[in-house]
Amino acid sequence: MPDKNQDYSRSEQPLNIGDTVYAQLKDRVTRGAYRPGDKLSIRSVAEALDVGLSPARDAVNRLVADGVLVYAGPKTVIIPVLKSADLREITLIRIALEGLAAEMAVQNSTQEDIVSLGEIQKKINSALEARAYSDALWYNKEFHFHVYGCSRLPHLISMIEPLWLRVGPSFYSLYPEFAEARHGVRNHEMVIEALGDRDGGALRAAIENDIRDGYRRLRQALKER
Repeated sequence: MPDKNQDYSRSEQPLNIGDTVYAQLKDRVTRGAYRPGDKLSIRSVAEALDVGLSPARDAVNRLVADGVLVYAGPKTVIIPVLKSADLREITLIRIALEGLAAEMAVQNSTQEDIVSLGEIQKKINSALEARAYSDALWYNKEFHFHVYGCSRLPHLISMIEPLWLRVGPSFYSLYPEFAEARHGVRNHEMVIEALGDRDGGALRAAIENDIRDGYRRLRQALKER
């Protein structure tokens, strides 16, 4: 099982408890730890992150201000359902930004990066075979952002992260169909192959295909709600 309380902040400055909890909660939302329509209480967030009520409340309030969570009561928030128009717009932006990050990644990637991505993909495959879709989603973000990190373009990555924050909870709707069709697995294999070939165009195409394949399934899932 992945460590779901790990702090994945890129900041080199030490974070205070409030910033740490905010970063951890953002990461959980981004990785699909919660589904659209899920209700979260301040207490449940505090227990999940093993922190006090005060920093949990502050983190929730910050995500409400970000538009990621919506208050459904005085102490309860809900993960909103992404509207079709919002999903389409976010997808168009993701294709542009993540495609660019992928294309630039070949300039700085190493053999060690390729090996690391292969190991992450093995974890994704194992999770899919076990139908442990929450774990598959957890490692899926690890895979994508490892690729984008190779671009060495922190400002670009900072623009990509909020998009995942908005669409992350919807990724649950990819399964089980996406797993059975193995769309994501094939796209990820092409990503690793393109990195090995130092082919920026092919790498960009593989990431864009992955986003488009996911969009088609998510769009269908919204119609079925």
